[in-house]
Amino acid sequence: MSRLFGTDGVRGLANADLTPELALSLAAAAARVLYDRDDSRRRVALVGRDPRASGEMLEAAVTAGLTAAGADVLRVGVLPTPAVAHLVSVLGADLGVMISASHNPMPDNGIKLFAAGGHKLPDAVEDEIAARLDETVERPTGAAIGRVREVPDAAQRYLDHLLSATPEPLDGLRVVVDCANGAAATVAPDAYRRAGAEVVALHASPDGLNINDGAGSTHLDGLQAAVVAHGADLGIAHDGDADRCLAVDAAGQVVDGDQIMAVLALGMKEAGELRDDTLVATVMSNLGLHLAMREHGIKLRTTAVGDRYVLEELRSGGLSLGGEQSGHVVLPDHATTGDGLLTALRLMARVVETGKPLAELAATMSRLPQTLVNVRVADKATAVTAPEVLQAVSAAEAELGDAGRVLLRPSGTEQLVRVMVEARSEETAQQVAGRLAELVAAIR
Repeated sequence: MSRLFGTDGVRGLANADLTPELALSLAAAAARVLYDRDDSRRRVALVGRDPRASGEMLEAAVTAGLTAAGADVLRVGVLPTPAVAHLVSVLGADLGVMISASHNPMPDNGIKLFAAGGHKLPDAVEDEIAARLDETVERPTGAAIGRVREVPDAAQRYLDHLLSATPEPLDGLRVVVDCANGAAATVAPDAYRRAGAEVVALHASPDGLNINDGAGSTHLDGLQAAVVAHGADLGIAHDGDADRCLAVDAAGQVVDGDQIMAVLALGMKEAGELRDDTLVATVMSNLGLHLAMREHGIKLRTTAVGDRYVLEELRSGGLSLGGEQSGHVVLPDHATTGDGLLTALRLMARVVETGKPLAELAATMSRLPQTLVNVRVADKATAVTAPEVLQAVSAAEAELGDAGRVLLRPSGTEQLVRVMVEARSEETAQQVAGRLAELVAAIR
């Protein structure tokens, strides 16, 4: 049986895979697992969502599940995922629920859970919640049923937090921000203006149906063109729930999560803020990041894909910066999860502080050509462990030497194997990836 939770919560086609019934059961089970039932104190859960239409339905179901389990619910409405995580912490909630499918298309939706303090759940806790979905329990009645109230100043609290974590005013900076018609539209343009920047907002009119539709961090063409057209210093792209940040320089060139981490890491090291001179990234980060960090005396630790694994490594090591190539960047001194708005503010502050254009700052890291092939297979576990595949990977690594890298990774949500190859040239990366993908596809 496949695991209910993926790399970032429970996700699927809303009202088909992710039904109101499942959302209700999931919320109730999470309340039972995360609350100490021997403690008579009333528990509080905080619920937010992105603006996709199905979020209204799922918010109602999640609220019903939580209150049926005896939890009081604080509803914060449409806000970014990192805002929900932050508010769980500052409002002292015992549980946070974010209803969002992040960068997925509008018909999908998802449920992300946060424990007290605003931290994502470990795998073992998620598995316990999944195991208790269908259990029969005695439900509270009368005054023990949970109550619901709104948090009218939720967005303002989050904005104040962002501005307090921005080290430099952004006066004189012109930025185009692509809000993906998602949760960023509620706060990102305002946050950047309040920090001092001149802001051009793009895709900032969510209607419940247009989230991520040709917009945001997975569709950068519009942002690239707008930055050039407006003569902006840079562009910022968020995904549907704004926990990601990608950037575009003044010439319209993409600056990905690896490059953003490189810029921030060097600035933090210079300021004495990069603890143990260490950056945490995932196995998918470009080899160019490894080489650049080594050149500047910064150690790089790698984790499995998923910002919560980055977070676990940061917390266990007491470290101060980590993230993913996709634009999830975590600054544990200021946030308990990846925060696209915080990342953007810190990146723009670095541009202002140094007086250098983003392109020059990002040039500290040279991306090696990277080819990624998704191979549909019958059994992803078998495909990545087959002896002939392991032998072929070893041969490819020997062929590439220190100038390249091979990674085979089973997808967390589909019967796919992701074949990733980095090399000094695009042609070599494509050739090696193509050979490996053919071999993987043939495994039965």
